[in-house]
This record gives sequence, C-alpha cells and structure tokens, in this order.
Amino acid sequence: MVELKAKALKDKFEESFVYGDATANPKQFDGLRNLIDTESAGSQVIAAGVTGATLTLSMLDELIDAVKGGKPDMLLMSRRSRRKINALIRASGSMMETDRDRWGNFVHFWDGIAIGVNDWILDTHVLSGSVETATTGGDCSTVYAMQTGEGGLCGLTAPGHLTVEPIGSLETKDATRNRIKWYVSLALFSSVKAAALIGVQD
Repeated sequence: MVELKAKALKDKFEESFVYGDATANPKQFDGLRNLIDTESAGSQVIAAGVTGATLTLSMLDELIDAVKGGKPDMLLMSRRSRRKINALIRASGSMMETDRDRWGNFVHFWDGIAIGVNDWILDTHVLSGSVETATTGGDCSTVYAMQTGEGGLCGLTAPGHLTVEPIGSLETKDATRNRIKWYVSLALFSSVKAAALIGVQD
C-alpha cells in the first residue's frame, strides 16, 4: 500500500512539473509552463503557426536556439511528439541517437540533447495565436527545452526528500495509517534557460 501511495505521489509530481499552478492551487508549485510564461513574459514561448502546425526538425532547432548559454540538457514532450521526431529522422535518412542512462535505461537524443517523455503532457490543447489552452477537443501539444542545474531549472526539496511517517493504529477501525510527505518545488533561475514550442501537431 505504501508503494502504491508513493507511486501516486510520483505521478502527481510529474503532472505538476508541467502544469502546476500555485495561483490556482496554493498547495501546488508553479510548473514548467507557468515558470516559462512568468519568468520570460512569454518571450521564450514559440508558436508553431497561428492555430498550430505539424512538427518539423526546423521547429526543434528553433526551440533549441531559444535556450541561451549552451544547449538544453533535455527536450521534454509527449509520446506522440517523440514518435513524430522518430518518423522525421527516419524520413531524413538518419537514425535516432541512443545511449544508456546511469540506471541502464535507453535514452534517445536529438542533436546530442536527451529526449524525455512526460505522460501528463496533453496532445489535446487548442492554440489561438500565442495562447495555448490545456483542454480537450484540440490536437496541439507542447515540447519543452531546458537547461538544468545551477543557474537553470532546479528542483527544490525539503531535507529528507520523500518521507514515510507511520501514524499508527486507528481508533475507529482495525487498520494502521502512514503519511507520505514530500515538500518539493521548482525554480527557474534564468528565463533564457528554458523555452516552450506550443501548437505542435502530429
């Protein structure tokens, strides 16, 4: 049961990492999209057309170039966007670069930049001009580029990281309770260290 709760907390973190909004929910931290909009006043948001457009490798290059002070460490996207990149690379006669991470998992690369997948990034956004609404009924997605670490995008956590606190036996039923806690947030220390390509279509 504790493992399942920890997994649910991990899933919630992955969702908040992208769409977290501390204004709408004070118990959340601002996610990547809000940080990019707030820190850069929208200047790091690139729209793929007025109402969206099919992803191209040139769009990816433009997104990468929007991150200043070196290449991004990661391109974060949905599984649909990753499949599209794979198809574009194969169509160009090239092969996707792959390597193993420190845990032995295969990681794909584009231009030497790791491609990460977040299952919470929606493919159903609606794009109007430079405003993308996270909703259903659309066919647009977002690809994020970021530099991580000192001076870029950093994760913040309380000492002890994720902790399990045994509460003990319950008085009202024959059961015990555990509290799982993780005080965590994100910080973007420079607005030019992250960018978003919105309106990405298949």
